[in-house]
Amino acid sequence: MRNEIEINAEGVTLRGWLYKPDENSEPAPIVVMAHGFSAVKEQYLDRYAEVFSNAGIFALVFDHRNFGESEGTPRQEIDPWQQIRDYRHAITFASLLPEIDQSRIGIWGTSYSGGHVLVVGAIDRRVKCIVSQVPTISGSASAQRRIRPDLVSATIERLNEDRVARFKGVAPLMIPVVGEELTTPCALAGEEAWDFFQTSNSIAPAWRNEVTLRTVEMAREYEPGVYIPRISPTPLLMIVGTDDTVTPTDLALNGYEQALQPKKLVLLDGGHFAPYVDKFKESSNAAKDWFTKHL
Repeated sequence: MRNEIEINAEGVTLRGWLYKPDENSEPAPIVVMAHGFSAVKEQYLDRYAEVFSNAGIFALVFDHRNFGESEGTPRQEIDPWQQIRDYRHAITFASLLPEIDQSRIGIWGTSYSGGHVLVVGAIDRRVKCIVSQVPTISGSASAQRRIRPDLVSATIERLNEDRVARFKGVAPLMIPVVGEELTTPCALAGEEAWDFFQTSNSIAPAWRNEVTLRTVEMAREYEPGVYIPRISPTPLLMIVGTDDTVTPTDLALNGYEQALQPKKLVLLDGGHFAPYVDKFKESSNAAKDWFTKHL
């Protein structure tokens, strides 16, 4: 059963869904989950939540502020640290539900939010289990791979120009999330990203192909991987694609090596978006089994 929910995140309303198992013994465990870079909850998160709820685990799914059905301005802006704080607001909301066992709260994140849950798991000990899928590990290292070396100076200059314009009261510049042509300036370059968002947009009309340029600047500064050694003793499952070019495979594997026990690695054949579609059964079952074991 799915109910709509609203979370008061210090004055901003986050909206989402609460999945309740058909049969459960109360108090029950819960998983708090949100999507990655620019995505909204309708882009396959309902499928993951259904798998968890069918296993007797509550699932709380929400749209990040500034996106989808959640409030927040400027629209289409991603501040990773604000999203981390909102994960913690959602955890608080979940912990106060009468059906929930406060000692059995897990978090799930994917792509950009896969990095968020690494941070939250390291700093918030209310979290008892973590699943991080195709996670962002290093914003700076990822940016170096997405931008050709000869274009770095022009990119930084554009970011600085936008900063000056905002200081003068001009609205933030926008940039596409994905582009059909390889030469199109965008946040997530490549055919794989374009195909995923264009296909999933049919089931998620609230998704918009734009973010603020400031979003890109904040992404370059974001280093969730440095928190990984602090996660233990909270159990960590990391799901990594073997051919991921969006959150590069080698960065994720290096990040996993920094984690202490208990931990587990699941490698899925395919690229960054394979866990949502082609490898959904494998990715969702791995997460479900990890939460069932540790919650």
